[in-house]
Amino acid sequence: MYKPAITGSGIFTPQTIITNAELVEAFNAYADAWNAQNADAIAAGEVEAKDHSSEEFILKASGIEQRYVLDKSGVLDPNVMHPLLRQRDDSEPGVMAEMALDACNKALAQAGKTAADVDAVICAASNMERAYPAVAIEIQDLLGIKGFAFDMNVACSSATFGIQAAADMVRAGSIRSALVVNPEICSAHLEWRDRDCHFIFGDVATAVLIERAEAATGPYFEIKSTRCATEFSNNIRNNNGFLRRSRPDGLADRRDMQFMQNGRKVFKEVLPMVSQHIADHMADEGIVADDLKRIWLHQANKTMNDFIGRKVLGREPHEGEQPNILQDYANTSSAGSIIAFSKYSNDMEDGDTGVICSFGAGYSVGSVIVKRHG
Repeated sequence: MYKPAITGSGIFTPQTIITNAELVEAFNAYADAWNAQNADAIAAGEVEAKDHSSEEFILKASGIEQRYVLDKSGVLDPNVMHPLLRQRDDSEPGVMAEMALDACNKALAQAGKTAADVDAVICAASNMERAYPAVAIEIQDLLGIKGFAFDMNVACSSATFGIQAAADMVRAGSIRSALVVNPEICSAHLEWRDRDCHFIFGDVATAVLIERAEAATGPYFEIKSTRCATEFSNNIRNNNGFLRRSRPDGLADRRDMQFMQNGRKVFKEVLPMVSQHIADHMADEGIVADDLKRIWLHQANKTMNDFIGRKVLGREPHEGEQPNILQDYANTSSAGSIIAFSKYSNDMEDGDTGVICSFGAGYSVGSVIVKRHG
């Protein structure tokens, strides 16, 4: 049995930012136009007028201040309200693969490795831009990696589930190493016309290289233990899929074909689930709160992260113990905890222990306990 370790990480960040102020201006213009178009129905009580959004509302509800996106022109156009991405020929790299390539190369560079050192690619994300061929195989091809690749989807927990799969293969000796990459184009499945969620998501891609600890050429994080759990819930859902055209009204502009959530139920049900999951994982590994140097959580909502941090540590987290990045990136689905890990792990010292945890639709939750070496 080999010891699996994270030896490198990388982040692709789009160049374009949408601030809360820009988002609010576009949404309110859309709401005003919709209200004017439906004035008679609103006056008759047949439909409700759309309320304005505000910067204060967004910040209080989420802790988000801005988000990176691949395209802002369509999102901020009140007549469009979704990203506008160039149609690519099948002979060109897909946009997800292109994002992933950047993140993977950064992870390889940090680890001091090349494509020749990698045996597998796992593309783990909330949505894939096509059904097949697998995006992971395209990424593998672009990188020039021999071996195999596959896609997986566990929504916002995809990264930690992917890490567990890769770590298990490395531990068993079936592969030497794997890239787990999370290209998330969340702007494309967000309903920007919905006041309750129009501010939630941003775009990004992250990657980690997982290999045998003995192959590390610099500091690394040994993966001490992984744990995943799922419990079915409809409280976060997206009904889009390949059967859409086969059903009555399937191609209509339906709200359920984008991101949907019952936020209050998610808060009520996910918070205790995640907190208990981490606590049980730590207890089974003989780890107490004082042993933890850092917690890298899924970046969905500041209030949720603060609650989980308090429950896991049994107190208010100290500065830097439970870093948040969602104020800058917003919710980036599976990539959020990896952004936090990549940006806030270099200062850890030999022997320090931390937990990477992601959670979301499913419900799903995954935790990875790591220990710094070097």
